[in-house]
Amino acid sequence: MIELYYWTTPNGHKPTIFLEEAGLEYEIHPINIGRGEQFSDEFLAITPNHKIPAIVDREPADGGQPLALFESGAILEYLADKSGKFLPAKGRERYITLQWLYWQMGGLGPMAGQNHHFRNYAEEKIDYAIERYVNETARLYGVLDQQLADNDFVAGHEYSIADMAIYPWVKSPQDQGQDIEDFPHVKRWMENIATRPAVQRAYALAEQINPDDGVEMDEEARRHLFGKR
Repeated sequence: MIELYYWTTPNGHKPTIFLEEAGLEYEIHPINIGRGEQFSDEFLAITPNHKIPAIVDREPADGGQPLALFESGAILEYLADKSGKFLPAKGRERYITLQWLYWQMGGLGPMAGQNHHFRNYAEEKIDYAIERYVNETARLYGVLDQQLADNDFVAGHEYSIADMAIYPWVKSPQDQGQDIEDFPHVKRWMENIATRPAVQRAYALAEQINPDDGVEMDEEARRHLFGKR
C-alpha cells in the first residue's frame, strides 16, 4: 500500500499518473495547500519541506519500516524501481530517462512555475519578471519540441517517468503564455499522452478531489502559499 499525500497541482499529478499506469494499490490523503494543511504536524513528520506530493510506502522493497519520501522526481524514480516499470533498470536508456526527469525538476517546473506565478497570481504585475519567465518557458518548450521531433516519447520510443513528469507542466500552455501551435511535436505528444486511460483516470480523480483543479486564490491561500518564511 502506497499512501499518497496529494493536491491537484502539476507536481501532484505526477505520482497519480504513475500509480494508475502501474496499477499499484494506493490511498490518497488530500492536502489542501490553499488552506495550510501542508503545515500540519502530521504532514511535516513525512516531509520537512511542507510541499506536496509525498508518499509513505507501508511495504518497502527492503522489508523494513515504512518509508516516507518527498520530492516528486524522487517519488517517480522510487516507484519505477520498486515496480520495475517505466524506467530501465540499467544502461544508457536509464540515464537518458533520468536526465529528462531532472530537466523537468530543475528547469521546466521551476521556470514554468515562476511564469505562472508572475502572470496569474502576483498582485503586482512586473513586466520584467513576466517577460523573463515567459521567454525561458518558451525556450524550454523549444528544447522539448526538438527532442520530440524524432522520438515518440521524451526519452526515446518508450513511455517513461520522464513523460509523466513533464506532461502536467505543459498540459495548459495558455496559462504560461505559450501557443502550442508553435511547438508541433509537443502538441502531438500531448495529444497522445492525453488519450492514455491511466492519465485520464488520474485527472478524473483530481476533479473529484478538487473540482477547480487548482488553488482557490483568496487571501488565506496567498498567506499560506506566498507569505511563509
